[in-house]
Amino acid sequence: MNQISLNKVYDICSQFRCLIFSACLVVIFILFSVLPIQAKEYDSINISNPFLNKTPIAITKFKAFNGSDAENTDGIKAEQILKDALAFTGYLKVLDSVTFLSNPAQTGIQLGQINFKDWTGIGADLLVTGGIEEKDNLVRLKLRLFDTLNSKLLVGRVYTGTTSQDIRRMVLLFCSEISHTLTGNWGVFNSKIAFVSTVNGHKEIFVCEFDGHNPKQITHHKSISLSPSWSSDGQWLSYVSYANGKPDIYIKNLKENRGAIVNYKGSNLSPDWVPGQLNLAASLSFSGNQEIYLLTKKGEITKRITNSLGVNVSPRFSPDGKKIAFTSNRGGTPQIYIKDLESGDVERVTFKGRYNTSPAWSPDGKKIAYVGIVKNKINIFIVNLASGQGMPVQLTMNQKDNEDPSWSPDGSLIVFTSNREGGESKLFVMTSAGMDQRRLLTLAGKQTQPYWSRSTSFKN
Repeated sequence: MNQISLNKVYDICSQFRCLIFSACLVVIFILFSVLPIQAKEYDSINISNPFLNKTPIAITKFKAFNGSDAENTDGIKAEQILKDALAFTGYLKVLDSVTFLSNPAQTGIQLGQINFKDWTGIGADLLVTGGIEEKDNLVRLKLRLFDTLNSKLLVGRVYTGTTSQDIRRMVLLFCSEISHTLTGNWGVFNSKIAFVSTVNGHKEIFVCEFDGHNPKQITHHKSISLSPSWSSDGQWLSYVSYANGKPDIYIKNLKENRGAIVNYKGSNLSPDWVPGQLNLAASLSFSGNQEIYLLTKKGEITKRITNSLGVNVSPRFSPDGKKIAFTSNRGGTPQIYIKDLESGDVERVTFKGRYNTSPAWSPDGKKIAYVGIVKNKINIFIVNLASGQGMPVQLTMNQKDNEDPSWSPDGSLIVFTSNREGGESKLFVMTSAGMDQRRLLTLAGKQTQPYWSRSTSFKN
């Protein structure tokens, strides 16, 4: 074959390869035009992120399966409980229902009955649908959480109660499931807060639910009661009372009529339970200065924790129970210290400011919130233990006096005391980054010294 023929064959082959390549591009373009792009899986929410943007969630009206007046009334009640509880978390933004483009209560609350474009179109990343059925003296709630970006069911549960009074408990069970799905922990919905409130001029111990709902008076000493502290299982409460004329520690089982009183000579102050145990630490002065001791739930001393020339108070155990933070003036002014209970090593934590007290560990053990007085202003700060001698972060400012921080069991929120409204001390709550500061509950008198329980999950 001559050279001209070879060139002609080469040209024909080149043209054929170009046609094949062009055809492949057309096929690829068609495939990508027809096939849906797989949406990204829903990311877990990092509630400890100080720069967290709230995730938008839509909560629809509850479907009344039998259409009765009772179902409609209780459905409205359940919807509002759900909205309030999820908005309380600080990491979810509940969307206004006036923006909704469809109504699953009419079209259907199940996966195949929802047009997810109606929800992504208004910016909802998450969707909750619900239904209520009341029949044969039973109340049944059907609740679902959807990922609208992936048109995917994340959680579906059916709860049954005997009366409409069970609705709050059932809704909060579902909120706990939502929290576990989105964040990896069970949230705050089964937790309680103990606090001090004045009643007819006396200071008594009260307990309320995580959001301030259903406050109940626990003590009736008609004296001064202070410093409540929860055991890990939420069954025991310890506190200080002057009922017998001096500060003694009362240890009380909330369900059974039993307990003990720690009434050593001198002052018995600031009890705190060992995580996972029915032992506690307290500051006792029978030997002179206030020193911290380890006690049984019967009040028997088992170990001395501190031994210094200064005053040592406000013990708080780390979440793993291996360390204890406390306030001491051994260096001349009140500061926060940490003692390793295994090695005996003591480390000073706070250095900025001449008066720092009331330490509170974060549930992950990486931070301590505390009260500091700077330029005669009382505010709440956080120090990051993982970063060593880092600068503290101020969470409250320009809002009068702020004290008594206590972390929620999931570490997302902090409850505290403030006199920013009218001068009387009240309970407030904020995110762990100091955002969304708002009043916790409305109650007569002064409220101080909140202590958030460590319980994180419901027991079905």
